[in-house]
Amino acid sequence: MAALQTFSLLAFTFSLLAFASTVHSHNITQILAENPEYSSFNSYLSQTKLADEINSRSTVTLLVLNNGAMASLAGKHPLSVIKNALSLLVLLDYYDPQKLHKISDGTVLTTTLYQTTGNAPGNLGFVNITDLKGGKVGFGSAAEGSKLDSSYTKSVKQIPYNISVLEIDAPIISPGLLTAPAPSAAVSNITGLLEKAGCKTFAGLLVSSGVLKTYESTIEKGLTVFAPSDEAFKDDDVPDLTKLTQAEVVSLLEYHALAEYKPKGSLKTNKNKISTLATNGAGKYDLTTSTSGDEVVLHTGIAPSRLADTVLDATPVVIFTVDKVLLPPELFGNATSPAPSPAPVTAPTPSPAEGPSPTAASPPAPPTDESPESSPSDSPAGSADSKTAKSAAVVSSPSLFAALVTLVTVVVSVSL
Repeated sequence: MAALQTFSLLAFTFSLLAFASTVHSHNITQILAENPEYSSFNSYLSQTKLADEINSRSTVTLLVLNNGAMASLAGKHPLSVIKNALSLLVLLDYYDPQKLHKISDGTVLTTTLYQTTGNAPGNLGFVNITDLKGGKVGFGSAAEGSKLDSSYTKSVKQIPYNISVLEIDAPIISPGLLTAPAPSAAVSNITGLLEKAGCKTFAGLLVSSGVLKTYESTIEKGLTVFAPSDEAFKDDDVPDLTKLTQAEVVSLLEYHALAEYKPKGSLKTNKNKISTLATNGAGKYDLTTSTSGDEVVLHTGIAPSRLADTVLDATPVVIFTVDKVLLPPELFGNATSPAPSPAPVTAPTPSPAEGPSPTAASPPAPPTDESPESSPSDSPAGSADSKTAKSAAVVSSPSLFAALVTLVTVVVSVSL
């Protein structure tokens, strides 16, 4: 009898372990792929790499446009402008149909992904959500004098309280959003941008070595630059670069760039080795990444380097500053220090650019006993298309796992 009780307790405990080892996650590309009417919107999320940023965040609401509504943006503006417009539809809070109809005081300003880019002065990165009653909810720019140009039409999918996808009938356009200049002028002066960002040494090396032309030749297809600051070149750990041959200097500088557009969101979700411009048959010259909250660290095999600031993010070009010179082992030998262990899974730390909203956005709604069927009307027409999550990504839950293992030990000890 005692053995049977022990077995039952063990079975129960391990079932808790299995539950604790899973948390809800999301893949926005897969979610939207289930709905062909959002194929254009989904395609632009992939082209602009916004999908990676959405997937890297633990709590988000996406306001999605069907193919008809996307027609006002698709093919009519530079990709960088479309990215800003879609960033304004990514709310950094959880809103489901029930919460939309229970907004305190009827109106709330909520932070968007556009606010985190640094391209949205004032309130341009915030969205006004207003419950218009009668099942209607309006959306508009938080800029003074803006109208509620967009309306909620239906729910698409929710994974409480991780991600919510809601359809609206038109883009939310903040003042000046669609008239922003194309990035070509800024990109054409890479060295000027680098010098202004405190990377004069790096900019000078690019010019004197001729590698700047290599960078410029990849811009059309995509370019990501990791530019060490002037202080990084003064670090005692940086070898004497004057002892390198011309070919080795070229390899070192090419090692600081990728022939693809890989903004911060893509780096945060990266799980594979990344090829650089220096990657070829003669050497690997690749990088790996790790994250801790919102911080991204690059690993060369010799020493880590932290992403410091974003100098430019204008699809298809992104330029970052980094706090250490990237030292490839192909030039400087084997690793002198082990790469850090993976950081525990944590919720992303809000970017300083997000800041508090003018009217504090309401926190994610607490769990309730209400079911979707008993919630208020999803749309003006009263039709709901909400889908519940059926899968979860497996991640570790170290503290709970340890506690439950301890429980198993105690159970076994008592039974014996």
